[in-house]
Amino acid sequence: MPKRKFIFNKLIEIVIIFFVILTVLFFLFRLAPGDPVTRMVDPMLTPEDARHLVEQLGLDQPLWKQYLVYVKNFFTGNLGTSFHYGEPVGNIILSKLPCTILLFTTSTLLAAFAGVLLGKISAWNKGSKLDTFLSISALIGHTLFIPWFALIVLWVLAFKAGWFPLGGMITPEVWISDASVIVKILDVIHHMILPLFTLFCIHLGSYLLLMRSAMLGVLQEDYIITARAKGLSEKVIRNKHAAKNAALPVITSVGLSLAFSINGGALTEQIFTWPGIGRELIFAVSNNDYPLAQACFLLITAVVLVANLIVDLLYSYLDPRIRY
Repeated sequence: MPKRKFIFNKLIEIVIIFFVILTVLFFLFRLAPGDPVTRMVDPMLTPEDARHLVEQLGLDQPLWKQYLVYVKNFFTGNLGTSFHYGEPVGNIILSKLPCTILLFTTSTLLAAFAGVLLGKISAWNKGSKLDTFLSISALIGHTLFIPWFALIVLWVLAFKAGWFPLGGMITPEVWISDASVIVKILDVIHHMILPLFTLFCIHLGSYLLLMRSAMLGVLQEDYIITARAKGLSEKVIRNKHAAKNAALPVITSVGLSLAFSINGGALTEQIFTWPGIGRELIFAVSNNDYPLAQACFLLITAVVLVANLIVDLLYSYLDPRIRY
């Protein structure tokens, strides 16, 4: 199949899947228990004022009518207004998205780089003490319960040792002062170290094990034997022939991890009070803030679908044997 036709078919598929998910999310949130008006209305408000607020939000309309209005607004770029904040949902997401991208993209790329490097070394030294140590460490890291590990890191390094802040992204006193840009950047990095370290440790194990498994399979291929017969050095065989092809599954995993990182690893952001999309998503769902929660989920959906397309195209570029 020509690449252009493949891309066109994938785009059609993405649009259909996205629309189905949009529909499911709309009805799922409105059929869930809870009433957003009850949470946001002042107890001192009169019943008449409360009913007027419900009418303003359009929650008195039948579900099918609310759905048609939502779809129409969506295609005009209007994601709605947050019930809690009273602000356009798009503005809220744009203010939180950079925080999530900064933390989770950095942690994913660092973990992927380290995982590929260590997985390559582990597979090349199969059966050695180094291989055993790396494999066991990766398994432990891969199976760690994220909230438990994050709380331990926070308790030991922030609460007990006092080396790092207990949470947040900035120190307000630093940012309202006349401190230089470098000082402010260092302040953000100081706050980011603990959540970054937590995510790095959690993701490293999966990338290492994936690379090790793929590398062991590649080392059995005929072209590796041919490369040795040609007299190529072990370093060249490992890095230029084996590692490049073994990295294909890791690229898929990294691409999807970057896509799913848009949701911010909600629990991690919540524990470290990192002001990202994930933390906002938890708040929106727990408070039945339909417009904000839907927008967060739709953002995740769109990024994951596009990431799948990009990964498919990268596969054909990295491995000429793959054709669509």
